Amino acid sequence: MNTAVHPSQSRRELWLFLLFALVVIGAGIGLRDPWPADEPRFALSAKQMVESGNWLVPHRGHEIYADKPPAFMAMQAVAFELTRSWRIAFLLPSLLAALGTLLLVYDLARRLWDRRAGLYAGVALLCVFQFVYQAKRAQIDPTVTFFITLANYGLLRHFIVGPNWRMYWLGCFAAGLGVITKGVGVLALLMFVPYIFARCLHWNGVASTQNSAWRWAGGFAAFLAAIGLWLVPLGLAVWLDPSPDYQAYLNDILFKQTAARYTDSWDHQQPPWYFIGVIASGWLPLWLTWFGTVPAWARALKARDARVLLPLAWAVLVIAFFSIPAGKRDMYIMPALPMVALACAPFLPAIVETRWFRALALLVLVALGAVLAGAGLHAWSGHWKFANDLAEQRGFGGGAALWGLLIALGAWLLLCAAWFRFARASRGLVAGLAGLWLLWGVWASPLLNDSSSARGLMHDAGGIIGPDAELGLVAWKEQNLLFADRKAAEFGFVKPAHLQLGEAIRWQEAKPDSRWVFVLADAMAPCIDQVKARYVGHANRREWWLFRSDAVADACRGGNVPAPRKEVDAEAE
Repeated sequence: MNTAVHPSQSRRELWLFLLFALVVIGAGIGLRDPWPADEPRFALSAKQMVESGNWLVPHRGHEIYADKPPAFMAMQAVAFELTRSWRIAFLLPSLLAALGTLLLVYDLARRLWDRRAGLYAGVALLCVFQFVYQAKRAQIDPTVTFFITLANYGLLRHFIVGPNWRMYWLGCFAAGLGVITKGVGVLALLMFVPYIFARCLHWNGVASTQNSAWRWAGGFAAFLAAIGLWLVPLGLAVWLDPSPDYQAYLNDILFKQTAARYTDSWDHQQPPWYFIGVIASGWLPLWLTWFGTVPAWARALKARDARVLLPLAWAVLVIAFFSIPAGKRDMYIMPALPMVALACAPFLPAIVETRWFRALALLVLVALGAVLAGAGLHAWSGHWKFANDLAEQRGFGGGAALWGLLIALGAWLLLCAAWFRFARASRGLVAGLAGLWLLWGVWASPLLNDSSSARGLMHDAGGIIGPDAELGLVAWKEQNLLFADRKAAEFGFVKPAHLQLGEAIRWQEAKPDSRWVFVLADAMAPCIDQVKARYVGHANRREWWLFRSDAVADACRGGNVPAPRKEVDAEAE
């Protein structure tokens, strides 16, 4: 019997898979604005790039934003120039990066094993909660995951499928692009560790190369060339304009935000075992297959199969790398996901048809559906006081629309469980998760937008002060400046709030009749009289006010604002 698949059928399967992924990940684009914590600051920096023409050094207000290289913000800015819509542009890089990552994993699994393994690797990755959740957000991590996966793709095509020096150079160049997107892009080069191990011990499938020292060195040159695309122009800019701000930025981005942040983390403190919990929740349902893939991995490693060793060992090294420092966030290990899915790929077709996996898939559908629907019904009935109080605080009134969303999500999952039943539970799980993300994108995005993005808050602020007034911001967050309905004055971001308030008072006193100051409630005392100020609203777990010059206490006039005992944390989210 001829089991060969015609190339046109393979291409059709790939295009259908990518179309399916586009719908799942892209649902909701254009229906919401940037949400905290990170999305508004990246979108704000991108917006300022477009407005100022400075694409080399990102800014947050008038201050330089030194936490991340500018590559991701520049991609958002390019997306805006192409679409002329920030609602689309700020999410477009993540969408394209996710689709690119899926394509790379599919093609690499196809080359290492067969077309079926490629399709299962792609679908498995698309089903992972963390992958889709991050792909539907405007974080840097999906983009750096793409560049790291592209680097792994090139390296593995050389190390295993090869030798293929062009792919090797591409992999090293992609690792450099990962570095200028987020410093951890260099982790792609950890693939050399299992490769050298496998080559020295003559594992099966490792490509052999001889008399190629200059070609190996070419990879290092490609890596540096990619980094130089940003670092050389930056160095020239600092040399031509050796201002203290640029000097501080160069030192901050090259040292403080890389080695110093890793060795002495100052935020997001977590224990060494933190990522175990992240994998248990965020990597569902992929890790459910490990009951079958772990024994299969053991057999493959015993058979000295480099196709399994290299991606799997690399993923373990990445997770170990991020487990060492005290500072950890769930998305840090996202770049390891594609290689884990790749290592699972050849074993998935058999595993998903086993009785035990179908039972687990059905259990996930029923349990998750019951929890979501039950929570929605319980809150809708009015008996869940905490949930209803939270909905009231977030501006949802009685919360009926929010609880309706939860009920719909749960009902869809339960419907998939009932329709596909045990015999086709694996397919039911894929359908259930796809529907969940579709509903989240088209229903939750517009529902949660005003309370999450601060667009509604800033619209209300503009309505209070009127179209002809000027607006100043104190102790502001990025979303406040991003969604201000006019050009707003700001007095620093990382600067202590009492110093910002002092500058704002002096700015306001120059035109007391037309200038208003938008301020965080915690930054008002002891200088601003709330009785004379105007309450704007609650957003992003904060209370916001507006005041005119007559609300300033006599002791604080001229900007004489005393330092508080506890400074307002402008960076906290």
